[in-house]
Amino acid sequence: MHIPAAFRQDDLTQLHAQMRENPLAALVSHGASGLQASHVPLLLVAEEGDYGTLYGHFARANPQWRTFAEQPEALAIFSGADAYVSPSAYPSKAEHGKAVPTWNYISVHAQGQLQVFDDPERLRQLLARLTAAHESRQPQPWAMDDAPRAYIDSMLRAIVGFALPIQRLQGQWKLNQDHHAADRAGVHQALSASPQAKDQALAAHMQPTPQL
Repeated sequence: MHIPAAFRQDDLTQLHAQMRENPLAALVSHGASGLQASHVPLLLVAEEGDYGTLYGHFARANPQWRTFAEQPEALAIFSGADAYVSPSAYPSKAEHGKAVPTWNYISVHAQGQLQVFDDPERLRQLLARLTAAHESRQPQPWAMDDAPRAYIDSMLRAIVGFALPIQRLQGQWKLNQDHHAADRAGVHQALSASPQAKDQALAAHMQPTPQL
């Protein structure tokens, strides 16, 4: 991923936080048939490896998992908050008119060598951890034990698990850091006042008066 210096994010804590807040990633691989991608929820285990390890699973019917036997390299793309930025948000536009539209966003790329597994007990443990992570926010959390064991066993036979130890981790926080403080504050104000929740979410990541 091309990252201008002003937008580069190297703070591991913030990178991990974004991955946890936006767990549905695009998992990209390349094999004999070319590029393939799947959208899968991933579980980050931060303490495994220098950058953490990602866990997830494919439907067994999804042919992508077979590509990793020949080419294990994988890229997981996590997309965070994003918002369109109109030139009208820049105070400098009224001064000289030299402004164009852009798009602000947060993105994290994690790369590594993916390892596939289908051991039933390991799959069960993976699903239990994934379930616990996502059900914790529910008013009445569901647990695997709520379903008949035979049913869960049949579901396990229909999936293939994987581990992705992260070998390279990149983050891009494109938040108008390359603009003057007044223009950046103008964007922050415009997005904060927007009726769209996605715009407000992006504004929450911006500082209204940055130091350039």
